[in-house]
Amino acid sequence: MTTLSRMDDADLSHCASAIRTGSHSFHAASKLLPQDVRDPVRVLYAFCRLADDQVDEGHDKAKAVLSLGERLGRVYEGRPLDRPEDRAMAALVVAHDMPRALPEALLEGLAWDAQERRYETISDLRAYAARVAAAVGVMMCVLMGSRSRDVLARACDLGVAMQLTNIARDVGEDARAGRIYLPLSWCHEEGLAPASLLEKPVMSAELGSIVKRLLAEADRLYRRSEAGIDALPMKGRMAIWSARLIYDGIGGRVKKNGFNSVDQRASTSKWRKISWMGESVGRTMLGSLMPTAAILHAKPLDEVAFLVDAAERRLVGARRSQAVMDVLMDLAERDRMRLSS
Repeated sequence: MTTLSRMDDADLSHCASAIRTGSHSFHAASKLLPQDVRDPVRVLYAFCRLADDQVDEGHDKAKAVLSLGERLGRVYEGRPLDRPEDRAMAALVVAHDMPRALPEALLEGLAWDAQERRYETISDLRAYAARVAAAVGVMMCVLMGSRSRDVLARACDLGVAMQLTNIARDVGEDARAGRIYLPLSWCHEEGLAPASLLEKPVMSAELGSIVKRLLAEADRLYRRSEAGIDALPMKGRMAIWSARLIYDGIGGRVKKNGFNSVDQRASTSKWRKISWMGESVGRTMLGSLMPTAAILHAKPLDEVAFLVDAAERRLVGARRSQAVMDVLMDLAERDRMRLSS
């Protein structure tokens, strides 16, 4: 198998194109990375983004998740499918000792989406965010050569915060698509019936209160993440600071919209993103001069501890967890019953 440094340029070009069209915010932040980090980051993003799109936009989500599981298995067996992102991902796994538990956590989160799971508590929602977002943050740390337990824990804080921001921004869009990610216990506390929201998404004071609480939890985790960013290798700090500021800025826009993410979708301008990228330079330099913040050593969120363990211990070839096996078997059974009916 070829290593990443000898990868076909066409594969890298394909992955760069995927990130450019898939996420303007992530593409902008990735420009701040040196090439030896930027290339594998774009490979990772391309594989994860295209996998997510395949599940999210497909008509048969269960089949898409099962197919992704097979693709990931082939990647770790060293015989990837003849696709640019699969070939590139297989090379990345070898070049960076990428623990299998990390992309499999993402796979489990996508399977939860295919099952149309709903989340009763904020802890349940953090567990979902751990899989679809924090897992990616931990993989980013691995690509930067940082496996410190403290840094990995703070990367998880950042990933969960970003996912909560996305959920807060997309309440209306999700509801119109028949999805709800808000903690159901919060809905009940506010007297908001989830079924009513899905049937006819309308803005209300109750819904605004829930979105506000969600962004407050994101804000708490953004602050916890900052010490971890400052502890990353210097070559990666600026890009991660930029991503942190851009995503937090999206949450800020939701706040300015009165927490109304039903009638409008918060967005930020190109020039505002450039401003945050500029601010990331100052944050990076300041972090180099300041003493290490005590929050760096805070224990990982309970919901992300398994990710930190996997990366810290370099569990590259470990078999997938029973939880992942169970959810894939459930999807396979659903798919079998659908085809036989």
